[in-house]
Amino acid sequence: MYEYIKGALVEAGPTYAVVDCGGVGYWLNISVNTYSKISAEKEVCLYVHLIVREDAHLLYGFYSKEERVLFRQLISVSGIGANTANVMLSSMTVDEIVGAIRTGNDEAIRRVKGIGTKTAQRVIIELKDKVGTSGAAESFVFASGAVKEEALAALVMLGFVKAQASKVLDKIVAGGGNRTVEELIKLALKQL
Repeated sequence: MYEYIKGALVEAGPTYAVVDCGGVGYWLNISVNTYSKISAEKEVCLYVHLIVREDAHLLYGFYSKEERVLFRQLISVSGIGANTANVMLSSMTVDEIVGAIRTGNDEAIRRVKGIGTKTAQRVIIELKDKVGTSGAAESFVFASGAVKEEALAALVMLGFVKAQASKVLDKIVAGGGNRTVEELIKLALKQL
């Protein structure tokens, strides 16, 4: 429903941020990693995930889209709620979590408060095929391929053959780095 909230950072703590957007202060639950990136900022843009419960509407804020994608994947696992996923993102970086899932390192996941052996194994089993497939952890690409798919759709709309554009994008993504849709399109246009 909401993609991001951009505005003045009114207040921030290790677990929350208050962002003034159009005269309304939004309380967002955040990870420690997000806090470390925004704590010195005056203006912020946080990607959000809204959880609607019977007694509350909760906003979770993320510094990067990758962190939000991983959060959404984590809460899709049975036994992992929003708070546990947020604790995981506070205890480990996105790259560390993705690396632990891809390598089957349940010990690293078990170090997170509230995660036992069975839950750690469930996270690995359920998400191993959903998180990145490239070589280095820092250049992972989520299996949803949202960025690549957006770039591919744009290239097809520009008149390029889908198969050819897809091969070029695969080559760019395999080269590493975490790129935006715009960057992928620009690089692909140079090669097509």
